[in-house]
Amino acid sequence: MFMFVTDESADPVVKSIHQPDRTTTFLDGSVRVVVELGAVAVGHGVYQPGWQWSRHVGPLTGRTSQRHFGYVLSGRMGVRSRGGIEAQAGPSEAFAAMEGHDAWVVGDEPCIALDWWPIED
Repeated sequence: MFMFVTDESADPVVKSIHQPDRTTTFLDGSVRVVVELGAVAVGHGVYQPGWQWSRHVGPLTGRTSQRHFGYVLSGRMGVRSRGGIEAQAGPSEAFAAMEGHDAWVVGDEPCIALDWWPIED
């Protein structure tokens, strides 16, 4: 079960992707910045043509992909589940990707996407 847990007594938090909590540059030069908002992390990624999670992120982190949710601002992102089912998301489309998925940029333009996931304790 996926839940966003927040502290009801906490003050509002506003952060900018222009001052992220962390920045990751992947092996192909694609970049994702992350801001943390309590129990949730929000990413803004600019993924270059040819980017693929299993080639450019997995080897960098040494982990399998995590469950997260996303929204494509421009370009196209392909996603394949652990079971082999594929889907594509384009501008103004949201997606859910479960643990163990692979993802890649479709076409010859960068994919710019937002994604969010729970911050594990």
